[in-house]
Amino acid sequence: MSTAVSVRLPAEIVHELENLANATERSKTYIIRKAIESYLQESADYLIALERLNDKDDEIISSEEMRERLALQD
Repeated sequence: MSTAVSVRLPAEIVHELENLANATERSKTYIIRKAIESYLQESADYLIALERLNDKDDEIISSEEMRERLALQD
C-alpha cells in the first residue's frame, strides 16, 4: 500500500527532476522514491557506523590485523 506525500521543492530541483525523468524514461515518482530509499539506507548505515565508533567496548584493530583475519595478506 502506498501513501501520498506532498512536498514543496525549489523550481531548480523540479527542473532537474523533470530532465532526469525524461532522460531515463522514468516517472518523477519513481526517481523520488529511489532517492528517498537511498537516503534512508545511507542514513541507517551512517547511524550504525556512528554507534560502533562511539562504542567504547568495541575492539579496534589495525588494517594489517584485519588483513590477517580475512586472510588477505600478500
